[in-house]
Order: sequence, then structure tokens, then C-alpha cells
Amino acid sequence: MLLAEVAATSDAVSATRSRLAKRAAIADLLRRAATGEPTETDQATTIEIVVAYIAGALRQRRTGLGWASLRDLPPPATEPTLTVRDVDAAFAEMAALEGPGSAQARSAAATGLFGAATEREQAFLRGLVAGELRQGALDSVVVDAVAEAAGVPADAVRRAVMMRGATGPVASAALLADDPLAALAEFTLEVGRPVRPMLAQSAPDIGAAFEKLGSPDAPTELCVDVKLDGIRIQAHRLGDDIRVVTRSLDDITERVPEIVEVVRALPSDRLVLDGEALAIGQDGVPRPFQETAARSATREATPEAELASQLQLSPFFFDVLHAGGRDLVDAPLRERLAVLDEVAAPHTVRRLVTSDPDAAAEFFAGALREGQEGVVVKSLDTPYAAGRRGAGWVKVKPRQTLDLVVLAVERGSGRRQGWLSNIHLGARDPDGGFVMLGKTFKGMTDEMLEWQTERFRELQVEDNGWVVTVRPEQVVEIAFDGLQRSTRYPGGLALRFARVLRYRDDKSAAEADTIETVRTLAGF
Repeated sequence: MLLAEVAATSDAVSATRSRLAKRAAIADLLRRAATGEPTETDQATTIEIVVAYIAGALRQRRTGLGWASLRDLPPPATEPTLTVRDVDAAFAEMAALEGPGSAQARSAAATGLFGAATEREQAFLRGLVAGELRQGALDSVVVDAVAEAAGVPADAVRRAVMMRGATGPVASAALLADDPLAALAEFTLEVGRPVRPMLAQSAPDIGAAFEKLGSPDAPTELCVDVKLDGIRIQAHRLGDDIRVVTRSLDDITERVPEIVEVVRALPSDRLVLDGEALAIGQDGVPRPFQETAARSATREATPEAELASQLQLSPFFFDVLHAGGRDLVDAPLRERLAVLDEVAAPHTVRRLVTSDPDAAAEFFAGALREGQEGVVVKSLDTPYAAGRRGAGWVKVKPRQTLDLVVLAVERGSGRRQGWLSNIHLGARDPDGGFVMLGKTFKGMTDEMLEWQTERFRELQVEDNGWVVTVRPEQVVEIAFDGLQRSTRYPGGLALRFARVLRYRDDKSAAEADTIETVRTLAGF
């Protein structure tokens, strides 16, 4: 299959807001991918690549390419010749490069790949590399498209993806099998193979969470878990074989020996546990998220890695998917919690089971005083809806906001083509200038995108073809979930999960929050 076909479908998906239209376009692409290769093996590979690309991701988690290497692209090809397997192979080659001379070899490989791409294909590939192919084709839409293309219920595909932990292999199995439903049924929970974690919806406060999950007719008993500001982990145990993975299913087993030992000491020798890991200081207070993240990501011998290696991570489990030969994914939460207390104590998340919103609010306030991130309110009657923002879990966190200044803005891609989208955010430096804290494209409506495109063109001082530098005059109110240490930005801090609330025309840049205010919030 030609890359041009995927790029054309991406354009069609970007051009519509209709979920049904997106699904139909992707389903048509998948049907063509399933029939356009000489062998079934080639068809399966093509399907898996197409599924990744249309969802806006490369199959290689890291390629070593950055924006700097994509600014000056070679002249585009005039006719499309690249196949998706050509592109995947080229990125795999780049990802494998390491050691002396790898940077030059990677640059040469990228030049060769982009030089073989048409202008439209170059834009598509650049969006894939940067992870900014925002076309409205989230994985959930792709899953629905797989179901349509294979002629099977969407729930069957979702469950298979949940168990397999990836959409691509499920798509190829469903599309190439004589009996798609039977092929999907082959994907079951397997201890040692990560599954996609269940995610939570959001609510602004405890009352709203109780309204979402409770009954309007009578008080409903709910579970309220402390939400830890750590890294999501999934621990698998099969005898003495322990495996620990992150929310994105990256294997970090070798980097967290202390968690491995905790799991090995538990009473059951067949387990799949869901939880969080975080570093806790000697005072019993959680360390900043960035320290926990650095500890689990330690790979290279750097001063930062040496510091991180001195931290010990503690696991706190809040769910169990399998124990002692019994799958629990479909069991209600109240049953899973009873098993969790048997197999994982004392390494469980603190929780409150109550039907009283006031008691839950007091529990929430106590969690915040302890330095925790918030709480997750859960229905006791729901199964584990892996890989989805299930209706049974609702997270509640305090919202923090800052008034920051827009320093630059990036051109939009996909559905945002033609607009200025991703804004660069800066805090005011009392000594002069602004200190960048990160970027965001979240929270922007179409009306806001249209307004800010016109506004930032008025403020433009430079345009390098991708990033438009602007006069630092426009103030924007930003909500965020926390702050973390960062070597990427000059202030040493970065916003976590920043999103636009509104533009503040009532404030001048001189009234924006200062970098000192930000550091105080971060506790640095």
C-alpha cells in the first residue's frame, strides 16, 4: 500500500467532525490494506503499520529525529512511490542507529526518506515524527473502524485490544481470518503479557463525581481511592518471573528491582496487579513527580541518572486483574478489592468506601494535605474496562491555574491546517523577559483557533515556516495538573498537562505570573 493512500485518508478524516465519516474512511483504508499485498504476512504487516499511522503514531517509539532535523527538508518528489512498509523499514533503521556517527547516518536516512516523499507525504511524515498528527482519529475511532471493516461487533474488537495491549495485531487478525469473531476470541488475559490500563473520566469536584456514579433515588456506596502522583504500573507475576510495565506498556522491570522484590514476596504466585509507583521522602511526603519519573526512566550514566538511582520506589496497588489462576477482569470492583486485600496487603492504595459525599470530600481534603494528587471515585459494581475511560472511574483533582504570556505559536496540522495552534508559554521574569514553561494545543475551540490565528499574526515578529515568534503581549489563563523539573526549558520547570482556559485581554504581560510564583507552586 502506498503511503499516499494513508495520507489521503488522513486528510479525509481531518476534514470531518463526523465520527461515522471518520470510521467509514478508515474502514475503507483497512479493507484495501488487507487485500493489496502479495502474501498474508505482508498484509498483516501492512495492516499493523496503517493502524499505527492513521492513529497518528509511528511503530518505533523513538527514532532520534527531532524538529531541528525536519526544518530543512529536501525537495519533494513529484509522484508518490513510497509504500508504508518502505517507510516503516526506514524508521526502524533510524531507530536502530547508535554510537559514533549515528547522528549523521540518521540524518542521511531521513533525507533519503523525505526526499522520496511528495509534498503532502512530507507533511504527513513530519506530523508522525513529531507526534502532532491531530486529525481526530483517536485509537477508539480506529477500533470502531476495524470492527466495521471486519463486520464484527465493536465490543469484541475492544476486548481483544484490551487483552493484547495493541490495536495493530488485533486488526490484522480480524481482517485476515475466515472467522473474525473466533480470531478475536483468541485474545485472552495472559499473565506476563501487559493489557491496556483502565482510565478514569474527570469531574471538577466530589459532588459531581458522586452525581456521575451514584443513583438519584438512593445513596450509593462508592469507593474513593487516594490518587497518587506517581507512575502507573502494571505488575505481572508467574512464579518467580516478574514483569513491571508502565501505562504505555513500556517494560521497566530491570529499572525497578525494589518493586520486583515486593511483588515476589506477595502470597500468590500468579498475579496481575494495577497500581502506582512513587518515591517517598524520609518525611513520608511524596517526592515531586519528576523525581519518580526520572527514577523509573534511568538508562544512561548521567549525573541526573545517578541522583535518580538513589531514590527508592514504592508500589501501591489499587486493582487486581488476575490472582491464583482466576481472571478477575469481568468481576465487579467490590469483588476485586476483596481479592486485592488478600494478595497485595500492605501495598495497597488507601481508600474509603462510603455513600456520603461529605465524608468523601473530607477524605479528598486529607489526601491533598498529604501531598497527594487527588482521589479517584469508583463504582463498586463495574468490571475492569481496560484501555478505556470507563464510566465507572472518575478522578477529582484540584485545578491550578497560571496567567502566562504567549511567546510563539506553531502552525497547525491535520484538521488544524491553516490555523496557528500550539502555543509556547512563558512566565514573567521580574528582571526582564519571560521564561518558557512548555507548550499546549489543548482546550482550544475552533472559534479560539480562528481568533488566535488572527491575533498572533498581528503580533508576529518572525516566521521560520513552522514556528511563528510573536511579541510577548498576549496573556492566557492556563490550567495544569502539576509542575516538574525539566532540563529542556531555561527555568528548569515544565507544566504538566497544560490546557487553555481563556485568553485574558483584561491583563497586560506585565501582570502575568512570575517565574518565582511558579517555583513557589512547585516547591522548588
